[in-house]
Amino acid sequence: MDAPLLAVEGLSLEFRTRGGTVRALADVSLSLSRGETLGLVGESGSGKSVLSYAILRILDDAARVTAGSVRFGGMDLLSLTDAQMSEVRGREIGMIFQNPRVALNPIRRVGEQIGDVLGRHTTTLRAQRRTRAVAALQSVRITDPQRRHDAYPFEMSGGQCQRVMIAMALASNPSLLIADEPTTGLDVTTQAAIMQLLRDAAADRKMATILITHDLALAAENCDRIAVMHAGHVVEVAPTGELFANPRHPYTRALIDSIPAAAGSLAKLDAIPGTLPDLRRADLPSCRFAERCRRADETCRTRALPRDNGAGHLVACHHPL
Repeated sequence: MDAPLLAVEGLSLEFRTRGGTVRALADVSLSLSRGETLGLVGESGSGKSVLSYAILRILDDAARVTAGSVRFGGMDLLSLTDAQMSEVRGREIGMIFQNPRVALNPIRRVGEQIGDVLGRHTTTLRAQRRTRAVAALQSVRITDPQRRHDAYPFEMSGGQCQRVMIAMALASNPSLLIADEPTTGLDVTTQAAIMQLLRDAAADRKMATILITHDLALAAENCDRIAVMHAGHVVEVAPTGELFANPRHPYTRALIDSIPAAAGSLAKLDAIPGTLPDLRRADLPSCRFAERCRRADETCRTRALPRDNGAGHLVACHHPL
């Protein structure tokens, strides 16, 4: 069996803040094969974006990895120098950020920003950058790419800015694309177009993709496997069809029951009780879902989480469904 393209093993990460130490990730493990699309789902604040930033090593100085490893294409990303990591970031791993209007430089034309990526991560000569940047805009189906090359982000719609971000992320033909909530703030029609664009790009390039979303239905439509996160833990990982047919973690079951289409009617819609725990607490239970879970007992609060990985379906729970 081929080695995975990306393998995160036992990753723990914390932030030192004035209010205390935030234990943002705890013993996170997951893997991704070449050409595979993995959905990373969970509520806002569950650690999805933090995990992606840790993989890319773009966290601020307050962050500290306390355990674990991140291997990509045989390289240990956590042991690379900053210069080595900057070569991997952008060239081998592309990133689409949540808010394209914030991620794009507001005072540079979008074509120039794509040209910057081409100059940094490919062998494209300066004289060729405009032609390549226009081609990149055309590849993400932006109308009139010659004119849009010279536009500023504020002159473009949210959907067009997102397409520019995708063009930048794909410009160096990466092996892995991380898309962090790529459809946030877009209308339904534009959302569908953006997701189709990402699916086509992944298929054409045989590119692996991590789709970060709080929308379980969106992940179901676009992912081969889904990893469910809660409060810095990966609580369940399974092929998409298996996860929906046989969710084993109570949190995953609760997420599915909170989807209107899955519930069948508003009367059957079941909200998840409670909120995410304060990750600065010194008395965090071993299972960070324990205080929201109807099945929890003292074992869940005090004993380390088991890792049941039967038939490729991982669940981190003492009392799985």
